[in-house]
Amino acid sequence: MNLQDIAKEVIAVLGTGHQLAPFSKAYPDFGLKEAYQVTAAVRAEREARGERPIGRKIGFTNRTIWAEYGVHAPIWGYVYEGTVCNLTSDPLEVSLKGLAEPRIEPEIMFGLAAPPEPGMGEEAIIHCIDWIAHGFEIVQSIFPNWSFQAPDTVAAYGLHGRLFVGPRHSAAPRCDKWPRELSVFEIDLFRNGVHIDHGAAANVLDGPLFALRHLAETLGRDPKSPPLAAGEIVTTGTLTRAFPVTAGEEWSTRLTGIPLEDARIRFV
Repeated sequence: MNLQDIAKEVIAVLGTGHQLAPFSKAYPDFGLKEAYQVTAAVRAEREARGERPIGRKIGFTNRTIWAEYGVHAPIWGYVYEGTVCNLTSDPLEVSLKGLAEPRIEPEIMFGLAAPPEPGMGEEAIIHCIDWIAHGFEIVQSIFPNWSFQAPDTVAAYGLHGRLFVGPRHSAAPRCDKWPRELSVFEIDLFRNGVHIDHGAAANVLDGPLFALRHLAETLGRDPKSPPLAAGEIVTTGTLTRAFPVTAGEEWSTRLTGIPLEDARIRFV
């Protein structure tokens, strides 16, 4: 098992839509420790190509889907300047070209004013946040049929494809209200106007603030991975199940219990 060779394989299919056999099948000893070393190697190669990491995605925070994917804990990966885009008031038209078996995930995103520390409570974490937004992450699987083990997903960009961020709302003016709202809000997901799924804040480790705390604690135990930093974007995981998307579909959300805009996106 050569981790640099695995990183080269991952880079080779980036943006092509092509897929690979899961590394865990060929290498039974391929675990999370090795997978995050691949993550670091892939980041270095992407930076050498001119890509700039600007934040993290947390995956598998939604415990209601762990059984579906055969995972038992969250993972994380990088998001890059070239994979992040702002949503617009009209449905943003997005191409799925280059993504492998893409799926849509409605999420809450944070912009960090300061890095949260392990063990912080909600009231402390909210003061580490510059802005709060709602939008979509488009995830992908370079492994056919979304069949993998957790270390495979870590090596494969954390399953990250694209991130679409809605209007950003400053955390400071409502720092006394956001913590509760971020723990109790609910969401409905629609495809072409038809209701597809219902989700809730509690699905993601009891709320997005807790997902952020989990990431800070995970990175705090990993001296080989960079800690969170001010200015980073963190997207906290899907609030509903993740659904396959194809060209010609329009997806939208409806939020209740939190003052964030609903999101809409159209695939072409």
